Amino acid sequence: MQASETQFLKPDTLVGAFDVRPGMLIGDFGCGSGYMSYAAARVVGPKGHVYAIDVQKPVLEQVKREAQAERITNISIVWSDLEIVGATKIAQDSLDAAFLVNMLFQVRDRLSVFREVFRLLKSGGKLLVVDWKNENATIGPPGGQRVDPEELIRIARSAGFSGESPIAAGQYHFGLVFIKQ
Repeated sequence: MQASETQFLKPDTLVGAFDVRPGMLIGDFGCGSGYMSYAAARVVGPKGHVYAIDVQKPVLEQVKREAQAERITNISIVWSDLEIVGATKIAQDSLDAAFLVNMLFQVRDRLSVFREVFRLLKSGGKLLVVDWKNENATIGPPGGQRVDPEELIRIARSAGFSGESPIAAGQYHFGLVFIKQ
């Protein structure tokens, strides 16, 4: 997501509504420009940590440069293909929470992405999914690339998640929270 697009999402508001707290370990899967990573890093503080994960190495390098420029020391960049379960080099069952924000419309194998996040979350860990609503296709990806929230609920359940609940994500996006039991 480009910086100009962040007007559609409010990362600090999402992080607050998702109940991110100091000391947490967070995975920002498909981090893009890092806007969610930066918001989470400010909240988790020096005793917490955020893993900014993406398949695009130039994007990760930009996140690293910006974190260094802003003196944000609790973000690590992690290269991974999220569609390969087991590929992300983070300890299994270690994350308190995870984000999948504005990235699932770009993914072919969504079930594998959910399984990878599930593998890395602790029992009781939470997943925040935010993506483009199927309406207002003049903004964001073409309508055919957008994901249906009901389809995501089915996929999340297939991956082992439960407890789906909606979260306000703005005019152009829907948000869902899932739990790893």
